[in-house]
Amino acid sequence: MLKVHKNSSRGAADHGWLQSNHSFSFGQFYNPEEMGFGPLLVINEDRVQPAKGFGTHGHNDMEIISYVLSGALEHKDSIGTGSVIRYGDVQRMSAGTGVRHSEFNHSSTERVHFLQIWIEPNVKGIAPSYEEKHFDTASKVGNLRLIASSDGKDGSVLIHQDARIYAAILGESDQVEHTLATGRTGYVHVIRGQVDVNGVALKTGDALKITDESLVEFTNAHAVELLLFDLPY
Repeated sequence: MLKVHKNSSRGAADHGWLQSNHSFSFGQFYNPEEMGFGPLLVINEDRVQPAKGFGTHGHNDMEIISYVLSGALEHKDSIGTGSVIRYGDVQRMSAGTGVRHSEFNHSSTERVHFLQIWIEPNVKGIAPSYEEKHFDTASKVGNLRLIASSDGKDGSVLIHQDARIYAAILGESDQVEHTLATGRTGYVHVIRGQVDVNGVALKTGDALKITDESLVEFTNAHAVELLLFDLPY
């Protein structure tokens, strides 16, 4: 079964310093039909004004992944990690028993644009931890590049859930496919551009929920960047 989640149905928030779109219910945005997809609970597309950001706040028992689209995102946390990530960088923070952190736009002149993804872990009460990796553009062109997994395969960041996240940059000549094992679901989020997924036309900000299908096929791509989540039921 294929179910489209259109960009126009995402939640939208404008706080002045922050413009955000929510794929699933988050904050003041509530849609009973969009409460997550399996362990995938949050995909927020955030644009933060120069020198602004999220002050210190806490999380526990959550896998939090940041995927920067442009600009520079500065991170500091209570376990002693401090870094600045840019396009191509993927950051993973396992909140575990509890961590406090802040996220700010590192630039005083340019906005930072990024996706923040929350995945519910399959183990609770672990020690908080942090990891970041860089995935160059070439590795994603015409290819589904594994960027997060439960075992750190192929240099991906390690997440505490039986889930895999792939990133791809596809053009008109690219035809890519991915096999979903029995008992798995797929979720495609289009970051930018347009593409057909199993024959369904998707554009920037659209998503596709995939259940009871064994194959995910990407065709008719036009300057598209996307994420594919391979998830347990």
